[in-house]
Amino acid sequence: DPQLQRFIEVETQKQRFQQLVHQMTELCWEKCMDKPGPKLDSRAETCFVNCVERFIDTSQFILNRLEQTQKSKSAFSESLSD
Repeated sequence: DPQLQRFIEVETQKQRFQQLVHQMTELCWEKCMDKPGPKLDSRAETCFVNCVERFIDTSQFILNRLEQTQKSKSAFSESLSD
């Protein structure tokens, strides 16, 4: 059933996104939060912003690299079958 398959794909993407957010939160919290308090100081806020930006940049780089690798494998497989 195509509708069920699409639903499963969407739910899987949601789960992956939630895992990514959890990883990012855990990593940046450990890196940037010295002592929890009622509000963030400017150093911690800057650290969080930088941490999140680097995490997103790194994730995007990895996804792009995997996509390139997959395309290369597909092209190589096609050239072998010709």
